[in-house]
Amino acid sequence: MSAQFEGRVALVTGGANGIGRATALAFAEHGASVVVSDVDSAGGEQTVALIRGQGGKAEFVACDVTQSEQVASLHQAVLDHYGQLDFAFNNAGIEIEKGKLEFGSESEYDAIMGVNVKGVWLCLRAQLPLMSERGGVIINTASVAGLGAAPKMSIYSASKHAVIGLTKSAAIEYAKKKIRVNAICPAVIDTDMFRRAYESDPKKAEFAAAMHPVGRVGQVEEVASAVIYLCSDTAAFTTGVALPIDGGATSI
Repeated sequence: MSAQFEGRVALVTGGANGIGRATALAFAEHGASVVVSDVDSAGGEQTVALIRGQGGKAEFVACDVTQSEQVASLHQAVLDHYGQLDFAFNNAGIEIEKGKLEFGSESEYDAIMGVNVKGVWLCLRAQLPLMSERGGVIINTASVAGLGAAPKMSIYSASKHAVIGLTKSAAIEYAKKKIRVNAICPAVIDTDMFRRAYESDPKKAEFAAAMHPVGRVGQVEEVASAVIYLCSDTAAFTTGVALPIDGGATSI
């Protein structure tokens, strides 16, 4: 394990699996104490068990990021457990099945905007005051769908554009307080969600891989590495960035 983040505390929402779990493990591997949060308590507790099994420090706190009271309780729990917050990875998010804009339902819109946008906003609102004296780093999960058009994913795309807008605005507002705020923009990543969507149709999986000039989908560890970099002192001059992690897809 690295001591890069020794004495630092990281919060990861959406930490029950996929990118969130990989990043929580990466924070711990670099010496940070980690608070893992998710609506999936079983998955979140499993992430904590994995961290502790590797000798790291971690706690799980269940939270629905669309509920302001739960978000407030989550951040109070971070202070109760560790007394500070240095890194926050606002990763909780959802998507829906692809479909044309005209067929989207109001309930789908509310669900996506609730988690992907309101959830990030509520977390930012709780995190920024906690970092205002010591400084810190906040990373929000956006998507390559937030960097351009995403046909048949219009509501999801709109939500990720909004995440980037929140990120850039917060970065400017809090730069003088030594709080850096960045977004990551993954393309297709090999997660449980990806496997469920494509395992029954190898041709779709091949198409997903071909979307990226490197010829494959991304790995969760590669996304986690980008988050760790953005949180590190090496990236001390980097704020307000929406970083594509996309195998070259946005360069086409």
